[in-house]
Amino acid sequence: MTKTTKTPRPKRSAAKKEPEGPAATLLPPASEPTNTSGLTLAEAEASTVEITFADLGLSERMLDSLRRAGYTRPTPIQSQAVPLALRGKDLMGLAQTGTGKTAAFTIPIIERLMDGPKRTRALILTPTRELCQQVEESFRKYGTGTGLDVVSVYGGVGYEPQVKALHGGVDVIVATPGRLIDHLEKQNVVFDELEVLVLDEADRMLDMGFAPQINKIVAQIHPYRQTLLFSATMPPEVEALARKYLRRPTVVQVGRRSAAATTVRHYVYPVPKHKKTELLRHLLHEMNAEDSILVFTRTKHGADRVVRDLEQAGFTAEALHADKTQAQREQALAKFKEGRVKILVATDIAQRGLDISGISHVVNYDVPQQAEDYVHRIGRTGRAAKEGDAFTFMCADEIGMVRTVERVIGQEIPRISVAGYDFGT
Repeated sequence: MTKTTKTPRPKRSAAKKEPEGPAATLLPPASEPTNTSGLTLAEAEASTVEITFADLGLSERMLDSLRRAGYTRPTPIQSQAVPLALRGKDLMGLAQTGTGKTAAFTIPIIERLMDGPKRTRALILTPTRELCQQVEESFRKYGTGTGLDVVSVYGGVGYEPQVKALHGGVDVIVATPGRLIDHLEKQNVVFDELEVLVLDEADRMLDMGFAPQINKIVAQIHPYRQTLLFSATMPPEVEALARKYLRRPTVVQVGRRSAAATTVRHYVYPVPKHKKTELLRHLLHEMNAEDSILVFTRTKHGADRVVRDLEQAGFTAEALHADKTQAQREQALAKFKEGRVKILVATDIAQRGLDISGISHVVNYDVPQQAEDYVHRIGRTGRAAKEGDAFTFMCADEIGMVRTVERVIGQEIPRISVAGYDFGT
């Protein structure tokens, strides 16, 4: 089951090869994921090759905005969801992380709200501050020149600027449930004329315990609205949420539930717990200078410790977790996005909503305790059809968790044994 090789990581090249030898036999023939139309993911992607945004029923003004943003062809989830949303349908959008779900709802909402009355007409609920910022950025990018006002509402930042923006009148609110409840209780915002509700990353919101807040918020919204639910996975709790709040929804699914991104190569490195940082340094020395690496740890203290160890070894790294202030988190993300820092060490706070192009590697320093979280973590690389690598460090007591991950993603992951680090040697 284990391959021993002198090379600590798969070589990168223009035409990437799968690992040779015993490890390669661990990969079974891939079964293509399916969507609701009965197409495999590959077929769904192929079917959209000739489709442009002009085929989706968008106005010329919206098309101009998309062209200015550099987009002409929709992704599979966009090509299916946008026309339905434009017709006012409730829908559930299920797709792998990194497939363009955010634009699948921002584009039709912008189209709907353009030149309409000045009032709060759309609300997007998201689980994290980072995802709030990403969704707001998407509205601003695709809505350039439309005159729509968008405000993000989340905790960890000043309260008064949000109050001022809400009192001034906005078209779209992008919010985390907790902070939005605060504003609702103080009557800083009302949803009497809300037309569109979006529950983005619904599975993550439920994982974080936001169900009571979601219920309280939705209770203040008129039932005759359009509701869009987007999620990377569909556990029973999310299905129950959809049955409660969506009216005869159309399900748009690209890829099977809990599928990992098909553009990502997966590798497991057996290593004792006390040697994980040493192995990480070893692999970093083997990577290209331009590589951008996102490392996930299980705890905040673990993230800080890994950053300290890497800096002592001469690497430049930043930590991202909930104990950091919003300013510190934004600064760390800015450095990572701009390439000033090549290594970002994060807890699962960054597994959703971190839309950064060019992340070449995701390293699971600790195996995630929930197998679904593996899908979201490795979705940070291999985005927008680009290839990426996912390395998972597995100590002896994490073997069971890795096997659970393999069952969830539907494939066995090759083991890469590095001499001097494998706990079996």
